[in-house]
Amino acid sequence: MEKPLTQHIVPGRKPLNLKEYEKVGGYQSVRKILKEMSPQEVQALVKDANLRGRGGAGFPTGMKWSFVPMGPDAPSPKYLVANADEMEPGTFKDRVLLEGNPHQLIEGMIVASYAIQASISYVFLRWAYKLAAKEITQAIHEAYEAGYLGNNILGSGFNLEMHLHTGVGRYMCGEETALLNALEGKRANPRAKPPFPQVSGLFGKPTIVNNVETLCNLPHIVNNGAEWFKKLGLTEDAGTKLYGVSGRVKTPGCWELPMGITIRELLEEYAGGMQDGYLFRGLLPGGASTDFLVEEHLDLPMDYGSIQAAGSRLGTGTMIIMDDQTCPVGFTLNLQHFFAQESCGFCTPCREGLPWVEKILMAIDKGEGKPEHLLTLDFHTKYLGPGNTFCALAPGAMEPLQSALKYFREDFERHIHEHHCPWSKSKAWQPSI
Repeated sequence: MEKPLTQHIVPGRKPLNLKEYEKVGGYQSVRKILKEMSPQEVQALVKDANLRGRGGAGFPTGMKWSFVPMGPDAPSPKYLVANADEMEPGTFKDRVLLEGNPHQLIEGMIVASYAIQASISYVFLRWAYKLAAKEITQAIHEAYEAGYLGNNILGSGFNLEMHLHTGVGRYMCGEETALLNALEGKRANPRAKPPFPQVSGLFGKPTIVNNVETLCNLPHIVNNGAEWFKKLGLTEDAGTKLYGVSGRVKTPGCWELPMGITIRELLEEYAGGMQDGYLFRGLLPGGASTDFLVEEHLDLPMDYGSIQAAGSRLGTGTMIIMDDQTCPVGFTLNLQHFFAQESCGFCTPCREGLPWVEKILMAIDKGEGKPEHLLTLDFHTKYLGPGNTFCALAPGAMEPLQSALKYFREDFERHIHEHHCPWSKSKAWQPSI
């Protein structure tokens, strides 16, 4: 099984320095594109490879690049931003790449910048990733010293600046236009679209924002070709994927596996199955903002189309497992508390609706819920759904709620009718948060 993204990552060992990285083939893709390929040819290669964004939305990377104005009359400068603000609860895949092989990310960013002819690039990093910040800073310094960054890279005439920017810890910065506002020193509110960042992004100039894992795939696609990349996947989606599992399983962790491996294989073969004394009840397949899946979905491939057809999203591909001794109401309340806190407050449905949802769930969790509360929650899953809010935060928050009401409604009703949490040993309410 090929593992191009993690083949040089050894847990507990420092990442490869520049010389070590070059010895195993590092930066060959940069040499290749600068000597042999036009920017348009790099875009076409990535489009042919069917690389889809690994940050959650799954938008085709080559198509995203194709919207950037090109040619001598295109606005200048153009920007490339690596979205390393990994704050989705249950998600830690980009951290593996950032800490384990920072030169791979820098190489991918050079490839992407060349493809869109960007001359300035940023790594927008989550504030809590202290070790990653240290390793990326060192790797950027080494890349400048070796002539992979700066002016006239390897004598090609192509110039690229690269900077590390550390965020201050807001979930909203995962939304690309809010990220751009934060990078400009403004409050991290999302922007109206259109115009899209590909046309008017950072400081009003064409900008591409790509996820860390997405960018790390690029050197391997350039070196090995589109057909090689497509054959790595087991279904119609190409490449490998960093999948993760957290919860009461025997061996939680993160693994690079072919795109399309089934949920059951991931849960039972790699995560070791449920811990002794616990049974599986459900899972969020791609982080906190995805719909629950249950037992009947365990044999589904973990790819974009299959998970969407089942009513959820692949998202980041990092599962959160819920066991039979965890209260679904408390589980859902915990998620809604997070989303209510992280709302930027810009639009009314999100600012007012999420705290309302949290308040109702807390009442139900305490045994103070009323039957009509379930109808109010049902209403909110529609009112805060896609098309009714300014960005995707509130619709994402509604995904675990609407699916919890679908698959675990009986548990909500028991809280209301028994006037306490059935999972609590004491009838005195203990906060789930």
